[in-house]
Amino acid sequence: MTPYYAVIFTSILYTTTKGYEKMAQQMEELAKKQSGFLGISSARNDIGITVSYWNNEQAILDWKANVDHQLAQKLGREKWYASYKIEIARVERTYEFSKKIKAL
Repeated sequence: MTPYYAVIFTSILYTTTKGYEKMAQQMEELAKKQSGFLGISSARNDIGITVSYWNNEQAILDWKANVDHQLAQKLGREKWYASYKIEIARVERTYEFSKKIKAL
């Protein structure tokens, strides 16, 4: 399945985040419908990290240009994010490990 692309979105939220979770869920559902979308992983503590996976760079550009996504980006800058960083990487290889756990 390689190569494919990863968009790494690292963010720090303001203390006021009313509406953020709902918007994040809506954007994830919308991204899943976008052509070229492969998947998403996300974690948040003090810093949030969301990695979305895409078939190619054009799919990433199309997602960035999505009107609903642009509105979410605007609201993020105005209301929710103290800062964020976006990195785009081409994934050449992947490795995975999963320990099998015996049932007691």
